[in-house]
Amino acid sequence: MTLSRFIRHGLASLALLTPLAYAAAPDTLVVGDQNYYNVRASVEASGVLKDAPYTVEWKHFQSAAPVAEGLEAGALDLGFLGDSGFIFLAAKGAPVKLIGVSRQNPDTIALLVPKDSPAKSIEDLKGKKVAYWPGAWSQQLTLRALEKAGLPKDYVQFVKLMPIDAAAALPQGSIDAFPVWEPYISQQQVFSGARPIITARGLMPGLSSIAANAHSIEPKRAAIADFLGRLQKARAWVQANKETYADLWAKKANLDQAVSRHWIGQADMSVGPVDDGAARDYQGTADFLVQTGALPKTFDTQSVIDTSFSNAFH
Repeated sequence: MTLSRFIRHGLASLALLTPLAYAAAPDTLVVGDQNYYNVRASVEASGVLKDAPYTVEWKHFQSAAPVAEGLEAGALDLGFLGDSGFIFLAAKGAPVKLIGVSRQNPDTIALLVPKDSPAKSIEDLKGKKVAYWPGAWSQQLTLRALEKAGLPKDYVQFVKLMPIDAAAALPQGSIDAFPVWEPYISQQQVFSGARPIITARGLMPGLSSIAANAHSIEPKRAAIADFLGRLQKARAWVQANKETYADLWAKKANLDQAVSRHWIGQADMSVGPVDDGAARDYQGTADFLVQTGALPKTFDTQSVIDTSFSNAFH
């Protein structure tokens, strides 16, 4: 897989974003997608948008940062990004609302070690180099694992690396552990035999955000609600057609078929409303980010949750 090409493509896509370019087009939804969420691929493969009374303009990115920028600038109506990425964006005052959440198998967020590593638990990583990105799931997973084991934050040696760089560093031995998400996990397992010693299960919610630019909500409410319902149907279609979808996604994303099948086979992604449990999880994540110093001050996530689209999910 050529991840560097995806990065370049994502940056090029960001350059295409024009602030408020679609504000006057209520019959168009501009949606920011990432590889991890593969929203466009699932929607197109399932055919759920065939009779939609509006047009979807897709913008594809490799990471959350340009999605956040697009939402803040008003160049995106909707965007998909992790819980912490959304919280950072909202906490700095960007005009965004959380209108839905995406859930996945918690084992698709994991801390990996090389196949020949003797490590079997977080306790075995004393003084070892562990990759992380500030505020991302990688940092959350490792710190929560240390906390659960009763170990101090400096028990491991954190090395600040973007996932694409950490993915190259682990097989080379430059780092000892790589906390990350899909499709990096499947790539490492399939190609280098890396193995997980910790997953998000029981440690962190690992929720993802369906975020809307606040200024798009009223003029495009009907289209947004309809899109959310169709997206839920697309996820259900993927669950019922995992191998077919995985093979389509492999071709579309230039992924090795074995990697795609490994990932999609266990992803179990679904979308739904921001229910009470999700709201508590978002506040818990925000509080955790304050504890780690990633967020400068306490943030009330309830202030950016919009539950008015709950009926869009069936």
